[in-house]
Amino acid sequence: MYLNYYGLKEAPFGLTPDPKFIFKTESYLEALSTIKYGVEENKGLIVMVGEVGTGKTTTLRSALQQFSRSVQAAYIFNPSLTNAEFFEQLCNGFDLGLPRTASKPERLEALGRLLANRHARKLQTVLIIDEAHGLPEDLLEEVRLLVNFETNSDKLLQVVLSGQPELRAQLNRPNLRQLKQRISLRCLLKPLTPFEVNEYIRFRLKVAGATRINLFDAEAVALISLVSQGVPRIINNLCDNALLYGFSGNCPTVNVELVEEVIETL
Repeated sequence: MYLNYYGLKEAPFGLTPDPKFIFKTESYLEALSTIKYGVEENKGLIVMVGEVGTGKTTTLRSALQQFSRSVQAAYIFNPSLTNAEFFEQLCNGFDLGLPRTASKPERLEALGRLLANRHARKLQTVLIIDEAHGLPEDLLEEVRLLVNFETNSDKLLQVVLSGQPELRAQLNRPNLRQLKQRISLRCLLKPLTPFEVNEYIRFRLKVAGATRINLFDAEAVALISLVSQGVPRIINNLCDNALLYGFSGNCPTVNVELVEEVIETL
């Protein structure tokens, strides 16, 4: 609705994890490098933690795009699964071609053959589980057993667990200490700093084709930074609504009064 008014080619503050809008903070680059290194060097279990809205799913999708051709990945984003559903999704993700009636031992045997074959050809295989803080303990135990696919020197299956800070609390439970001991790499996605919030807003406007990237004045940006606490998803929501309100009020620049109005409404 407001695109033409502000000289934009597309909406700059969408809530979907579009990789082209990734703002490469130090935290993001560190997390991405950790995941890529862990997978490509057969490190086994990797854990990424971040608050709600800090860009975990976007980071995972970016990693998937940047893996070399030697990496085959299965991506599970719904943790609310039964044991049988989990293994069905796992095998489907790796294209094992098993019937739905296949038993768990049959699925594990087929997976083991795939992993051994790929490792013999110096290829990597990775299972990525998003929203992993929602996994029940029995499935976390299954993850531990999957990490046990290994040779004397290498892990055959790399696993990335990504979730909210609750995942860290889960992994600290005494009955999950065996899984915790298998974590080889950890990374943390941090909220944006006030300086990064300003750069983030300008960056997304530029990617969206804005002819003027200073559509938000300094006071408006400062308030957005304060209220959002640097969480990108909240920043996007505030900015999108602020542009809509600015268009409705015929305001060529988003000022602090507009942002205050958005905050009050939301």
